[in-house]
Amino acid sequence: MTTFQNTQNNGSAGSSENQGFGQRVDQIGSEAQELWSNARSAVSDLGATLDIKGRVDRNPYGMVAAALGVGYVLGGGLFTPLTGRILKLGARLAMLPFVKDELLGMAEAALQGYQAGQSSVGGGANAGGASNIGGAGTGTSPRPGGSGNIS
Repeated sequence: MTTFQNTQNNGSAGSSENQGFGQRVDQIGSEAQELWSNARSAVSDLGATLDIKGRVDRNPYGMVAAALGVGYVLGGGLFTPLTGRILKLGARLAMLPFVKDELLGMAEAALQGYQAGQSSVGGGANAGGASNIGGAGTGTSPRPGGSGNIS
């Protein structure tokens, strides 16, 4: 048979340590709850500031596209070859109107130079100063570099 010793000092010597540990656990728990409530209020304030629900209601497809973009960037897709190709394509498409305007300007200048050269060859015999390109009254249009009727 086993005999147990009667310990009447069971909690007297270590009770202050146990009580201090319990208070620490309670304090940590209350601090964690306070931190959680502060985080929740910060998220709700951010949500109210950004008005995410209203934006989704007004423009759902735009918000889906924005979410995809944010997910792509946060997922590490920013420094991939695909992103490089997309940025190159975007830069080319953004420059397209400028290049088009420049090419149209060069074509207009070339056409004016061609017309000026043709009017000096024609001698300016027409009334009103019109050039004689394509023949007198033939109705044909001039073709640069072609075999048009030049008088």
